[in-house]
Amino acid sequence: MSTPTDSSRRDLPKIAWIGLGIMGSPMAENLIKAGYDVTGYTLEQDKLDRLAAAGGRAAGSVAEAVRDADVVITMVPASPQVEAIAYGPDGILENARSGALLIDMSSITPQTSVDLAARARDKGIRVLDAPVSGGEAGAIEAVLSIMVGGERADFDEARPVFDALGRTIVLCGPHGSGQTVKAANQLIVAVNIQACAEAVVFLEKSGVDLRAALDVLNGGLAGSTVLTRKKDNFLRRDFRPGFRIDLHHKDMGIVTDAARTVGAALPVGAVVAQLVASLRAQGDGGLDHSALLRAVERLSGAQV
Repeated sequence: MSTPTDSSRRDLPKIAWIGLGIMGSPMAENLIKAGYDVTGYTLEQDKLDRLAAAGGRAAGSVAEAVRDADVVITMVPASPQVEAIAYGPDGILENARSGALLIDMSSITPQTSVDLAARARDKGIRVLDAPVSGGEAGAIEAVLSIMVGGERADFDEARPVFDALGRTIVLCGPHGSGQTVKAANQLIVAVNIQACAEAVVFLEKSGVDLRAALDVLNGGLAGSTVLTRKKDNFLRRDFRPGFRIDLHHKDMGIVTDAARTVGAALPVGAVVAQLVASLRAQGDGGLDHSALLRAVERLSGAQV
């Protein structure tokens, strides 16, 4: 891959990236590959070293990272972390320049996004909520789905940045809409993983060739992106985190709370939310969400 020239970098907005975790690190690196000047900050030194090795700049604080940025992108675990980096004297709103565009790609409550946009407006900072779906693999391959809430003009301005990170990019409505759609996404993913996990245990206990069965199922109406992405996790019992149970537990809390607020019944979702919570309570919160298989195995009498 050719290296962008210094002149091409000057033509692109300067980006500050806050949060370099499982998703954030490869996403920031994809922006660097696309020619963007990226300055990053996170709490772990090894993640900052990784960013620098990829051609980015490591900052010593949120304030330092955002000070000269045209676009600030945040990718942190939940609403409290977003509020911690956004507000206060050392936060984004006090240190980013007026006119900057803040894109929060974390998965948080819709109300947190609405409140952030309102407070940022008072500082002359524009905001988009832009959570993603696709997991670590989607982040690495730059094929994420990005669901966006905010103003059309800001979305259009941010589109080249989104294009470097994902494949399906949609403005879903006003502030908070991206988070609402992400909550629905996490509901669908969790229920799908649970159904796949139950099918795996059923097939194995029935003595069927599991690999062959999953291949044929994935070629029919039962096929899904979830099964495609997680099939090897099930087959190998490989639950190294791509998206942790802890985070999906948080997301199921978001969707069940939001559904209660608008009066939507989620009977299956509520059951799966409890299964995710029970898996976390048994010490599996740090595993990939495909580890829902472990919960089904326990319920089926296996020692795991």
